[in-house]
Amino acid sequence: MDWIILGVYLTVLFFIFLYSLGQLHLLWHYRKKKVDEDSFKNKEVKDWPMVTIQLPLYNERYVAERLIKQVAALDYPKDKLQIQVLDDSTDDTVTQVAQWVAYFQQEGVDIQQVRREERVGFKAGALDYGLQYAKGEFIAIFDADFMPERDFLKRMLPAFEEGVGVVQARWGHINRDYSFFTRMQAFGLDAHFTVEQGGRNAAGSFINFNGTAGVWRKACIEDAGGWQADTLTEDLDLSYRAQMKGWRFVFREEVEAPAELPVTMEAIKSQQFRWNKGAAECSRKHLANVMGLSVPWTTKIHALFHLMNSSLFLLIFLASVLSVPLLWVKEYNEQAAQLFYIGNIYLIGFLSIALFYWKASQRMQTFDTELSKSYFWKNFPLFLMVSMGLSLHNSLAVLEGWLGFKSPFIRTPKFGVEKKTDAFAGNIYLKHSISLQTLIEGVLCCYFLFGIGLGISYQDYGLLIFHAMLSLGFGSIFWQSMKS
Repeated sequence: MDWIILGVYLTVLFFIFLYSLGQLHLLWHYRKKKVDEDSFKNKEVKDWPMVTIQLPLYNERYVAERLIKQVAALDYPKDKLQIQVLDDSTDDTVTQVAQWVAYFQQEGVDIQQVRREERVGFKAGALDYGLQYAKGEFIAIFDADFMPERDFLKRMLPAFEEGVGVVQARWGHINRDYSFFTRMQAFGLDAHFTVEQGGRNAAGSFINFNGTAGVWRKACIEDAGGWQADTLTEDLDLSYRAQMKGWRFVFREEVEAPAELPVTMEAIKSQQFRWNKGAAECSRKHLANVMGLSVPWTTKIHALFHLMNSSLFLLIFLASVLSVPLLWVKEYNEQAAQLFYIGNIYLIGFLSIALFYWKASQRMQTFDTELSKSYFWKNFPLFLMVSMGLSLHNSLAVLEGWLGFKSPFIRTPKFGVEKKTDAFAGNIYLKHSISLQTLIEGVLCCYFLFGIGLGISYQDYGLLIFHAMLSLGFGSIFWQSMKS
């Protein structure tokens, strides 16, 4: 049993180490890329193309008005712009949308409220339904929590050169400083929308449309087989189908699309579950096909890590749970203890991850001058702690995806929260229940507290910080889930 525990633990560390090397390679490409703050800003466009903007909504009473007003105010020729509010709502959002659509129609805006008889295919189904009536050569998509800047389209469309199927913008955060957990979400997303997406793009590897704040060439969607609802991440799915067809994607790091971050643990977990399960479903669907493509091996390796990145949570959870009995193994099995210390070389990968997030933090300070110089140091350890705390929740999502368990598309509740003073008490979309998973997270907090005590009793302090972060991580997730 000693050797099984140690073997599994070291194997898990090895795969985490490989993932960290992949992130380091992306960082290398990102640092190599030519920094051009806005390479398309002065590109002359004599005749702007027809654009359809799709706004998929489902029960968004707190943000629907804000979204419609923001999109209707975009600086783009009215005769070249069509707005589709793809409204699958079943509550008073329907009436609210109808009122604002009627108002802007009177103002001369080509905007329609598009309703379906059945919510088949969830968001993917809504996008596909709207596409049948889309007039635009290009399709821009915004989720309900986004607030695009007035010049969004005019900055994005010039990037559509020959063969480009998608142009993706960087997400911004209108409520980054609302709470500890919004800061942690922003920190993680900033790394994805700088080093990760930018690095893949610079390397010529596959990237993904992020579901919102991007523009598609309509012909690309159709050529790739259209929107499909067999995964929870229809955006990642269509992205890979399109790029396997030969379409190129462009990431516009310089163009920011502000959005609202989830403010309750229920909302955070809902979003995390969908992203991680959907990624696992897409890896089942596309990984073998990608490995069979006639593309450079580096592109295949990056695609492997990209499609499998949600599985990292499962590896982290396994390593965490095994680390406590490993203290017994080290105490009573001298040979196993020696091998454990040799295996610590894999922890070098931690430095790669730290460099990855450090570079992302440095880059974000050029976009947001209000971020302090100590932004990385204040947030990175806490971000790791929260990621560890979410590892059980996200591992279950990954397992469901890999095993083929199907579940409905659960929307992330929006709250219309922008400032610290904004409240969301009485939000009708909040659920008031305690799940078994939440209780297990509380038990895991105690489990790793026990690991701290065990390490102290054995005078083995090597895993003390790790167990402290795990205990705090699971404890904070448990507490916030109960608080929600």
